[in-house]
Amino acid sequence: MEQATVDIDAMIREEKRLEAAENHGEAWADAMSAGIEPEIIAEAALTTAVAELVKSAGEDSAVALLERIRDRTLAGEFHPERRVH
Repeated sequence: MEQATVDIDAMIREEKRLEAAENHGEAWADAMSAGIEPEIIAEAALTTAVAELVKSAGEDSAVALLERIRDRTLAGEFHPERRVH
């Protein structure tokens, strides 16, 4: 029974992640349409995300997330030719 709960929790988390990604994608497209450069959009998104995470989970959680993203970036996960949706 515990495994089923874990599976359901993982499915719910993935569904939420996909919804959030879709919302962010739409906001990104809107900002690009308004003529805002990608670097400015990215910095605004990242600073907002970090500030919200610090408020809700603390600085250590925010730093841990940034380190994970850094590692994934250096591993090439976000490279356009390797990106998997």
